[in-house]
Amino acid sequence: MKHLYILFLLCSVSVSFSQKKYSKSYFSNPMDIPVVVAGTFGELRSNHFHSGIDLKTQQKEGIPILAPANGYIYRIKVAQYGFGKVLYVKHPSGFTTVFAHLQRFAPKIQKFVKSVQYKKKSYYTGNLFPEEDKFPVKKGEIIGYSGDTGSSGGPHLHYEIRDSRTDKIINPLHFGLAVKDTRNPIIEKLMVFPLDTNARVNNANVKSIIPIKKIERGKYVSQRIEANGTIGLGVVTFDRQDEAMNRNGIYSLEMHVNGERVYYHDVETFSFAESKYINLLIDYDHYGKFKKKFQKTHRVSKNKLSLYENLINEGKLNIEPLASYNVEIIAKDFKGNASTLRIPIKGVSKNDLEIKKDTTAYKITAVNFHKFQKDGVTIAFPKNSFYHDCYLDFDVNNGIAKIHEPTIPLDKRFTLTFDTSHLNTVEKQQVYIANVTKSKYPKYVATKKKKNKVYTNQKTLGSYALKLDSISPKITLINFADNQWISKNKTLKVKIKDEDSGINGFRGSIDGQWILMEYNHKKGILTYDFSDKKLVGSKHIFKIVVSDKVGNTETISTTFYRKP
Repeated sequence: MKHLYILFLLCSVSVSFSQKKYSKSYFSNPMDIPVVVAGTFGELRSNHFHSGIDLKTQQKEGIPILAPANGYIYRIKVAQYGFGKVLYVKHPSGFTTVFAHLQRFAPKIQKFVKSVQYKKKSYYTGNLFPEEDKFPVKKGEIIGYSGDTGSSGGPHLHYEIRDSRTDKIINPLHFGLAVKDTRNPIIEKLMVFPLDTNARVNNANVKSIIPIKKIERGKYVSQRIEANGTIGLGVVTFDRQDEAMNRNGIYSLEMHVNGERVYYHDVETFSFAESKYINLLIDYDHYGKFKKKFQKTHRVSKNKLSLYENLINEGKLNIEPLASYNVEIIAKDFKGNASTLRIPIKGVSKNDLEIKKDTTAYKITAVNFHKFQKDGVTIAFPKNSFYHDCYLDFDVNNGIAKIHEPTIPLDKRFTLTFDTSHLNTVEKQQVYIANVTKSKYPKYVATKKKKNKVYTNQKTLGSYALKLDSISPKITLINFADNQWISKNKTLKVKIKDEDSGINGFRGSIDGQWILMEYNHKKGILTYDFSDKKLVGSKHIFKIVVSDKVGNTETISTTFYRKP
């Protein structure tokens, strides 16, 4: 009887932890407009899961952002990229809410931030942590206004809810954020993976995309697969809500074999540290080549994601000759709308194949440090940069260092070094490293310089080369001209542009005094707000200095007039 009681307690604890409840009424909506989702929580992004939910703002900026519960402003940051202007509100319930890509903050917060910016003489504030009693907020109080700052792709609010103790992110839909969604997810493609050299898929030992067709709403069926040995499956799937056409992420993915569930994961919560393992959840090789993300319904080694639940044999299928398998993959959205893909698999005898082995010179043993050199180029990979042993293509041709293709995910950054002893003094100043995997669109990568060499730390394989930038940035006056009266202007705007390495920094001043200029890098526009400070006199000298990433600079000095 005692043993039964202990077993009951263990089962009760297990159930309570696996069915954690979230209050549906504690947080109110962060905006007083209909909730329309532009991007779901846990959505598959490049090298990470989406850590919040993106809420549409009616294609405009300036929608008031409301504190969803009582609390205080815990953290503030202004950055050019990433979240742009962002607020963190800590609540007594043990949660922290995050509001990113803001246009501006509420007046009292805005005043505080600007004082820091003028003190630092920098638009970028770094992380600011006000005292707990400096900015208390009440539920429904305006704390900011929606915008398009940082690495946003258009006006919207990026909204997060975090566990204040662990900093783990939790799907905001669990807290009662209501979204209209009656649509079933869409299952677009199916892939089958032979998971070792003894496996066969339709008499081959290569992964294959299997044709599927939709037979009715939420129901799909694939072409029959003949297989032998250990195989895995993966699908391309997405979801749409009722009031938007965005291809959003699903909430859960599961797989059943002959009626038994063998695979399940969902995006209830995860930590930032594990987000990188998205590259092991998806078929990274296919994504690198075709930009389509197949989500695997099996877990591969080194994948430390916490999203999985009760996997059987890691979701891998062991196919026996003459056996039949009825496989179903089920994709669901948060509302429970589901789509099912039925996959008939027939076990067959293994045929003999000549398996081609990779014998390139640059073998990678994942647990070891590796350093390779060729024609003035050195690449160095720390231990455990790779998730598994592999062979690497490495060549240098016409100054281009080809370091495989961007088809193998890395866990750590590698160091790429170019010898520059052949360059003269001026060229050494102008040189930088560019990613030239897309040859028509070379992209500057963070370049560090030492005597007779330049180097960079990167996490993406591909092609890299040295480039020279000898051209200074361009500066264009927008809403005023030299010697013009601009008393009615509320702002002063200039456009800046650099065709090569890109804009690195800028410094604006009026009458020799530093001014805060906000940079919209998407439009290339710098803006000064005249309300920041009162000017003395009517004649003023505006000066702007702009530099690119190798140090080329351009300066414009102009006169304007304005009534005191």
